[in-house]
Amino acid sequence: MSRFSIKARMQRSIALRKGEVVLRADFAQLGSPSQISRALKALQAEGRIVRLGYGVYAKARPSVLSGKPIPRVTLEELAQETLRKLGAPAELGRAQQAYAQGRSTQIPAHTTFNTGQRRISRKITVGISTVRYENDYKPRA
Repeated sequence: MSRFSIKARMQRSIALRKGEVVLRADFAQLGSPSQISRALKALQAEGRIVRLGYGVYAKARPSVLSGKPIPRVTLEELAQETLRKLGAPAELGRAQQAYAQGRSTQIPAHTTFNTGQRRISRKITVGISTVRYENDYKPRA
């Protein structure tokens, strides 16, 4: 039996990770699903992590304005890291690529990712901002 609680071991594991995104599956070996759920809820209540979607969490810091926990990096960076960890191909959407390459001066209103031929329905949200997906499906003739 470990002398540290599951919550303490999860907190240490999160702090030692290089990336910003943590998946629930990363903690499967630490305890039962209900124990992991309780520890994740406790870490959320303490403001150490924020929930991005089903089984996806991000490291958090207190907001300068409200003091509430917010992710440490942008939604775009979090979404890219999440999709990479889940094994889904993702690159910036058409509007964001055009803006980044200087072909457009219009700032994209939404965070959008092109998933190639893969259909993705995972919802990744921070506050009221949600990631959108576009793909390269060919229209049926």
